Amino acid sequence: MEATKDQKIWQVVLAIPKGKVASYGQIADMAGLGRQARYIGRALGKLPEGHKVPWYRVIRSNGQIAFPEGSPTFEKQKRLLEQEGVEVVEGKIKMSQYRWQP
Repeated sequence: MEATKDQKIWQVVLAIPKGKVASYGQIADMAGLGRQARYIGRALGKLPEGHKVPWYRVIRSNGQIAFPEGSPTFEKQKRLLEQEGVEVVEGKIKMSQYRWQP
């Protein structure tokens, strides 16, 4: 049985190593979805309770966290990234330093 579109996305995100990040567009491309970057966030929002997918490693292509600064989800994503050694400055991550390049 072939994986669903969401499962393909989750599999790619599971492959992002600790301390690295990937953009929504990069995930779409690696999952074979072409230019469907906007769909990636929706798929990550459907993750089942108790999952192990590191959703917080997916950010905008400019290095910015996609959630509104100061929101609970922004703060959670920032904290989880920092726990892995990713430096977050004013809601942004330096892509040249932390981008995952498989």
